[in-house]
Amino acid sequence: MAKSDKEPGASGPPVLQHRQMGKAKPPQTRTGLVRQARKINRALAEVYPYAHPELDFENPFQLLVATVLSAQTTDLRVNQTTPGLFAKYPTPEDLAAANPEEVEELIRPTGFFRAKTKSIMGLAKALRDEHGGEVPGTLKDLVKLPGVGRKTANVVLGNAFGVPGITVDTHFGRLVRRWKWTDEEDPEKVEALICEIFPKSDWTMLSHRIIFHGRRICHARKPACGACPIASLCPSYGEGEIDPSRAKKLLKYEKGGFPGQRLKPPPDYPGQAAPPMGAV
Repeated sequence: MAKSDKEPGASGPPVLQHRQMGKAKPPQTRTGLVRQARKINRALAEVYPYAHPELDFENPFQLLVATVLSAQTTDLRVNQTTPGLFAKYPTPEDLAAANPEEVEELIRPTGFFRAKTKSIMGLAKALRDEHGGEVPGTLKDLVKLPGVGRKTANVVLGNAFGVPGITVDTHFGRLVRRWKWTDEEDPEKVEALICEIFPKSDWTMLSHRIIFHGRRICHARKPACGACPIASLCPSYGEGEIDPSRAKKLLKYEKGGFPGQRLKPPPDYPGQAAPPMGAV
């Protein structure tokens, strides 16, 4: 293997040179699929040992609201918006009793602010009236809350309660299809299939690692194949830019030397904290 430099913030295996690379063969059997998938997970664990939820939160209520607000926008924009929201409405009871127009103005930067106001105020009222002001710790109860689906519920369960779950967002779905783990498009079917491949103890961190990789390297339109540390394992290698120097320019967040999405990232995050709203 030719030697190459690791990208900024990388702690896993070195980037592989494109002239040595060919597509990994898609798994032909169920056993081959499981082996390939688990090998990719182990490699991602080396590349992203610091993978984490990219929404700032201090308690389950904050994570629940932030996850609902993250629909159709970036985690960065949510993280820049929620400090003002939680400063004014720190509890479900406070948010449930809020003036909707004031909430709309606070969350306007996240987009779809009228619908999102209805959702977060609705879930706050449900928490107040049906759960004693506490976020429930079960999938069954979470998905009954306004604006909360399986994806949001699994984010909250996995990161606020330590209950394993697979989070099938657009990045997760795209990558598992690129890796030929499934050709399903429906998030619930994808979740069920991936849950069968990995032990339950892996589910939450697997989700973080795949989402991290999708945001930083394996992009939707132009994946940075030539700068991908797990390129040798990928059956879709070559769909993106294979030249290492050009691929390197496609890297995002800490892999490209840029700030991440959290204003308050975990201590082991190797990148820069994101700037607050309005910062130059």
